[in-house]
Amino acid sequence: MDERVTQVIQECVRGSYEGRMAFPEVIGMLSAAGIERYYADLQRAETTFYLPSGESGIVGSEKISARPPDAFDPAGVEAAIRAAQAKSIGYKEFCDRIAAAGCVGYLVSLPGRRAVYLGRGGDSFVEPFPPVAR
Repeated sequence: MDERVTQVIQECVRGSYEGRMAFPEVIGMLSAAGIERYYADLQRAETTFYLPSGESGIVGSEKISARPPDAFDPAGVEAAIRAAQAKSIGYKEFCDRIAAAGCVGYLVSLPGRRAVYLGRGGDSFVEPFPPVAR
């Protein structure tokens, strides 16, 4: 992965945690840099970003506050998504809330325009999003 793409990824991660960048801006920048998808592993505190070629890069993230429970609560995941969309919570709190709802990670597909939130037992919640603005 070239240095320019790596810099964009790092800026998106920092900007998310610092509250300077919201999800639509993040996916716009990642898409413009050529990122196809990414997977945020909440328990490992890392996110893997993928290019269409298969190249990938991993960036560390902040640890969630507690171990996700065994039960997956899709309504809790959705409530956290809506709170983040309303800008009433930041990204760190969003991660803590989805983890408290049983989410262990999530996959974002830019061409598929969806985020898939995953539970410990394979449960999932799918959140579509509008096309990426370039």
